[in-house]
Amino acid sequence: MEGTIYSLIPAILMLLLVIVTRKVILSLGIGIIIGALLLYNFNIIDTVAAIWTMLYEIFIADTTNLLSLEGWNMSNIYLFLFLILLGMVTAFMTASGGSKAFGDWAINRIKTRTGAQAVPAYLGIIIFIDDYFNALAVGQVARPLTDRYKISRAKLAYFIDSTSAPVTVISPISSWGAYIIGTIGSILVANEISEFQPLEAFVKMIPANLYVFAALLLVFMAAYMKVDIGPMRKHEQRALETGEVTDPSRGDIPGDLNDEFKPHDNGRIYHLLVPIAVLIIGTIGAMVVTGVQNTEGAATLLATFENTNVNISLFTGGLLSVITAAIFYGLQPAPKSQMGNVLWEGTKAMLPAIYILVFAWIIGSVIDQLATGEYLAGLVEKASISPAYLPFLIFLVSGFMALGTGTSWGTFGIMLPIAGEIAAISDASLILPALSAVLAGSVFGDHCSPISDTTILSSTGAGANHIDHVLTQLPYALIAATAAGVGYLILGFTGQVMLPLIITLVMVGAIGILIHLFSPSLKVNN
Repeated sequence: MEGTIYSLIPAILMLLLVIVTRKVILSLGIGIIIGALLLYNFNIIDTVAAIWTMLYEIFIADTTNLLSLEGWNMSNIYLFLFLILLGMVTAFMTASGGSKAFGDWAINRIKTRTGAQAVPAYLGIIIFIDDYFNALAVGQVARPLTDRYKISRAKLAYFIDSTSAPVTVISPISSWGAYIIGTIGSILVANEISEFQPLEAFVKMIPANLYVFAALLLVFMAAYMKVDIGPMRKHEQRALETGEVTDPSRGDIPGDLNDEFKPHDNGRIYHLLVPIAVLIIGTIGAMVVTGVQNTEGAATLLATFENTNVNISLFTGGLLSVITAAIFYGLQPAPKSQMGNVLWEGTKAMLPAIYILVFAWIIGSVIDQLATGEYLAGLVEKASISPAYLPFLIFLVSGFMALGTGTSWGTFGIMLPIAGEIAAISDASLILPALSAVLAGSVFGDHCSPISDTTILSSTGAGANHIDHVLTQLPYALIAATAAGVGYLILGFTGQVMLPLIITLVMVGAIGILIHLFSPSLKVNN
């Protein structure tokens, strides 16, 4: 079954179940079981053993060395701990009255609902260091404001997700950019291309990352022109009519405290802003420190971000932020909730996100062992096509690969070398557009995938139901991808970059304007 068309079954089944049932854990669980059965020829005992092994490997790296950190998968554990810490700091900011005070302050300065929607869109572009950090930090800052203006959490999650990965993938000073530049360097060497250096190649690739610019344009059209498409319109209408920013029929929502605390009457804006500032400064500082420590030779800015340990940096920033928020909370005069209760409620609020991540990583492992990505990549290598179609085809295959596997980075690792080799052999002038098409397709697939880390963390940061976020973002992603696909066809046949970019943006703009003009206005319940 590995590396064949049958390897697509678990991913396709999981995606269909997610759409039909809207139950992410159930859908992932069935996908895991079916995939494991395919891997082990429907041997029940081997299947159960394999699933158990994939589960404990999320936490354990070496069963013979559990008394030291080397025996544990600390990267994953640090991420889980960071999520818990983020829940705790959110609980402290809520219980102390900081979130309410910030909402009161912001609503007196940001006068319109449109302005409130623009805040997370701009923040998503400003915080470009890392997609995880972006997804979770923007939600903490923007959520009190968007809640006050009755903006649905699904729309907030869309703003977060559709800015975090697109901005990070075109920023050379980011965890993604540094990794991509390093990969490009090895591709250029392998194909004996010496016209440009890796960083120069990365910068030249930016305009050819058509999906990214299409997605960002849609974000701002959604904010400023009320381009609410499909399921998003229903969430926005409910929020305006009832004030309910999440669907009340849903179960536990990651990151949402469900009004567990009555905000302290003595809450101040700094009870929210200072812990968030500590989170940002602490995380970026730890990224620099770990990057320098892990860099051999000169610790340049690029090398520092290429070698940084993102998850331990997030944990460090989160821990410092919780300590700061706890101190502020403890210094408040009574009455207030017990600190232990605040810590527990914050932890409990993040458990759904952790459950989803665990299941997503397990099915990702199943799909990896089934060699689904390698099968799709092989289709590109074996296809005998005109070089003019290469950017378009690579964009599509990378999108499907990221959609099915839930990982942009995994898609980069597989598809960048393949795209570089095929372009170098067929038409060397297309090597940078081909590599850009990999990046664009990977982000597109990531935006559509319910098992993507970034998608999960975006819904967590926004306090939105995960499947609501996936389904509301999907139409926007498809519009941007359709326009980008046309752009890549034009790029392949003309060899130009700016013309396809302009046409892509014009297509997206025209679709957005038509939706704006012909959609009836949402009704506001005053």
